[in-house]
Amino acid sequence: MIDLAQLRREPDFVKAALARRGVPAATLDAIVELDVEHRRLLQDAETLRAQIKDLSRQVAEARRAKADDASEGLQRASRELGERERAASEATEAVAARLRAELLMIPNLPSPETPDGPDESANVEVRRWWVGMEDGAPFPTYADFQRVAHWDSARELGILDLESGAKLAGSMFPLYRGDGARLLRALSFFALDRHRDAYEEIRPPSVALTETMMSTGHLPKSADDMYEVPRDDLWLIPTAEVPLTSMRRGEILDESVLPIRLTALTACFRREAGAAGRDTRGLLRVHEFDKVELFAYCTPDQAEAAHADILARAEGLLRELGLTYRVLDLCAGDLGTSSARTIDLEVYSPGVDKWLEVSSVSWFRDFQARRANVRYRSAQGTQFVHTVNGSALAWARIWAALVETYRQADATVKLPEVLAPYFGDLTIRPRA
Repeated sequence: MIDLAQLRREPDFVKAALARRGVPAATLDAIVELDVEHRRLLQDAETLRAQIKDLSRQVAEARRAKADDASEGLQRASRELGERERAASEATEAVAARLRAELLMIPNLPSPETPDGPDESANVEVRRWWVGMEDGAPFPTYADFQRVAHWDSARELGILDLESGAKLAGSMFPLYRGDGARLLRALSFFALDRHRDAYEEIRPPSVALTETMMSTGHLPKSADDMYEVPRDDLWLIPTAEVPLTSMRRGEILDESVLPIRLTALTACFRREAGAAGRDTRGLLRVHEFDKVELFAYCTPDQAEAAHADILARAEGLLRELGLTYRVLDLCAGDLGTSSARTIDLEVYSPGVDKWLEVSSVSWFRDFQARRANVRYRSAQGTQFVHTVNGSALAWARIWAALVETYRQADATVKLPEVLAPYFGDLTIRPRA
């Protein structure tokens, strides 16, 4: 969550920053008023507790002096103050809960580098990459046989069975078969191997407690997009970012161990509320997909390099796979709740003639760490870590782009050589 002390200290700065994200100044004024009320009530309760403590001392002295009448009078006064203190404490806790609830709904301050804009239409394209670009090759053109949507060619090859997936779990839950399933597994192993040099591999649970989901900022604001298991107070994770962020929840780390870099392959679950009829064919938008995530706890000084490393790794995978992609700098109005800065990677998929988002690389500053209470100890004292994460990569749309980009004239798919150690024969042919 945002730094309440900064809001007290620099209200105009915080209001101006959050206005870029569409947060009304009146919302922040209401939070400031709640904060003032909470501190006043807290001071009142503490004053009453001090008075009760002083009366307790006086009662003890009266008893030692065998002044029974004075002792009883002091005890009555102490009981009356005790009732007032309990009421004051309850009022303090109620206002504190309201204050926290309001703060949990406030997004992060965008970084100064983040472009202005109300929504995705204002995102800034930074660059594009395609095979041969460095040698002067023009933006690629695609043959008619590559302009076949992946759901059609995959059905012919017998590697994607959307009908069976829908029969088992409902629409937008894909079922991969044969070489389609092998391709998904090959992509995951390929990516994990590329990150072994610097990132510790983690296999986290696929479910998370409400507290864990709150730490990343997915709750309470995005509850409608999540799958809940209410009986057990659990949620299906929408990304490995959720468990990785909370691995050190409540801990104080030593500065010498930072940055801590982690990677995880998990299934990810998203309800995609409100997505009906919008890019829902094939694998363009699904409720479950596999993804390799990169994550880092770091100091503020390390954050820029950590963000750049994750972005470079995600781009490196796309280049090894030979997929055309573009880099987008997300505007303030399109940032996720917790992000201060996000760079998206989108691959071009010729069969559907669309740019498909396959990675978001985000820097959260100390926004998530405040919610998860992850700090580090340095010579300057104890302060919150910064968190950085990104997909490297999310596979459903990569799978689709590969099947379309590498489709051959005979309707087979010839995968890039880099997948040979994980896939074997790189040609996907129709199932017998």
